[in-house]
Amino acid sequence: MRSRFLVAKFAVFCALQMLILPSFAEQPVSIRYSGGGNYTLVERSDLRRYDNGKYTGLVSTEVRSFMVQHENSFYDGVFYVSQDTRRQLVQVSEGIHDSIESAFTISPEGKLTMKIDNGYPSFRSFPAYIHDSISKGDSWQAEAERAVDPLNKNIVTILPMLVQYTYEGDSVYNGEEVFQLKAEWATRYGISYRDPKGDSELQKAVGSHKATISVSKRTGHALLVRDTVDETFFYRDGTQVAFKGTISLFTKYPPVYDKGSVIRALQRVAVVSPQDAQKSSFSDSEGGGDSNYSGSNNKNSKSSNSKGKTEKANARDSSANTKSQASKESSTPQKDKKSSAKAEISSSLEKTLSSAEENAPLAVEQTDAGLRVSIRNLRFKSDSSELLPGEEERLDQIAEILRQIPESLFLVEGHTASTGNPRGEAQLSLERAHAVAQFLSQRGIAPERFICKGLGGTRPVASNATSEGKAQNRRVEITILE
Repeated sequence: MRSRFLVAKFAVFCALQMLILPSFAEQPVSIRYSGGGNYTLVERSDLRRYDNGKYTGLVSTEVRSFMVQHENSFYDGVFYVSQDTRRQLVQVSEGIHDSIESAFTISPEGKLTMKIDNGYPSFRSFPAYIHDSISKGDSWQAEAERAVDPLNKNIVTILPMLVQYTYEGDSVYNGEEVFQLKAEWATRYGISYRDPKGDSELQKAVGSHKATISVSKRTGHALLVRDTVDETFFYRDGTQVAFKGTISLFTKYPPVYDKGSVIRALQRVAVVSPQDAQKSSFSDSEGGGDSNYSGSNNKNSKSSNSKGKTEKANARDSSANTKSQASKESSTPQKDKKSSAKAEISSSLEKTLSSAEENAPLAVEQTDAGLRVSIRNLRFKSDSSELLPGEEERLDQIAEILRQIPESLFLVEGHTASTGNPRGEAQLSLERAHAVAQFLSQRGIAPERFICKGLGGTRPVASNATSEGKAQNRRVEITILE
């Protein structure tokens, strides 16, 4: 009798389990790209190189970017090579970087459309998602592209990618919930497609890629991609270059810092270090004229890489509205804290800007990229990147403030008056940005935290018709990227 009771009880238990278990089964999911504000993208390659079948060394390259999100899923920003080619484990030391501009849009499915293309990002429309909900084990295909320059010829070739994705389930990466994907594709270039703008000497490329991808459930960003590569490039002269190893992509969000404290410190600099406009020192013949510049007076100057960049739309400057960090947080209490902090920062900025006179030494504003400090009337020798005596005190005070921000990147942009020599102005403005970054790095800020850009006279803040207007246009801006 007891045994029959136990059997019946077990049967009821099994029936209940059949009803309960389905509720715990994984539900279909929808992976969408929603954006998560500004972000840093790191692409790290560690590849063994073989020339005509002979091993020639380890090639390691690290490319970083800081991308700024605007409305309608539009991104722009700067890429820079953080670590140059490394062979036989001899690493090039890091230093101040020159920017490589990029701009693109990203659809909810992850399709990337380039607006300004200087070869970065390398992976485009990858990873890509589908409209339909998917379950663990489901697969789909999507087209993507990869920009390559295997021989570092400064000629970018676009390789098409037809990627097979598989959803492998959920996981956690760096404390964030993620979708775990697998991706595979083959390199087949030169067989049915050739890039008309690519390297004409590259005849074909073949190979295989197998990648694992961790996608943020919150934003759709690929937080981590690890691609195992085996790829060979064939050139017209018979050269064959093969690469084997890994390419890793990391998405990181900017560090948080005490913005209110920084703004108050910058306000004190404007009061403690008032300087006259000294307009006479900015005339074309005395202390800042840019019209005759044609070469470098800076021994450490780098190429401006400015070809095709001066026509970039002013998307970054079209909006000076304060961006709330609350969009990066998921809980309501955190959002409330961020909103309160935003209101305090906006109020402080309004006081700074309303109290600043036209010739005040500093101007502070919030941009989509971050808090931007314009150093006005910064004096250099005529047609030179050499700072004139007397500028050290102001820059020392700025360096002391920037040292309070331990991890952020700093975008240093040089500007000149427009006097009819765009190429010379772009080069001079880049060298002046480098001079300021170099000065600040000598005050205890790691040089690799600076990204320099030379904009010449393409973004005036005043008329170039007067010497006073030209003086205002000659400036250096430092943005704390956030």
